[in-house]
Amino acid sequence: MTPAVAAKAYASAANANMPTQPGADKKAEGPDFGEMLGSAMANVIDSGHAAEKASMAGIAGKTDPVNVVTAVAETELALETMVSVRDKVISAYQDILRMPI
Repeated sequence: MTPAVAAKAYASAANANMPTQPGADKKAEGPDFGEMLGSAMANVIDSGHAAEKASMAGIAGKTDPVNVVTAVAETELALETMVSVRDKVISAYQDILRMPI
């Protein structure tokens, strides 16, 4: 997940929960949380595939090493972002489990 994708997902989630008028509740019209996570994971997987293709092209000498390094760095950033989101979700779930009823 690139920073632009993460920012877009955050903005979409923030806007979906904003009421149109004070005191008026609005049902979220955007994708639900599961769909957002699914699309984010798909973007990470696609980024990984692109890095693999760039690496193979670099090994074959068909592309510039800068392109390979850039593709691998983008994939690393996307994976680190996804792991961070996963950690936050697990932490939130654990906090909910510790709440007294």
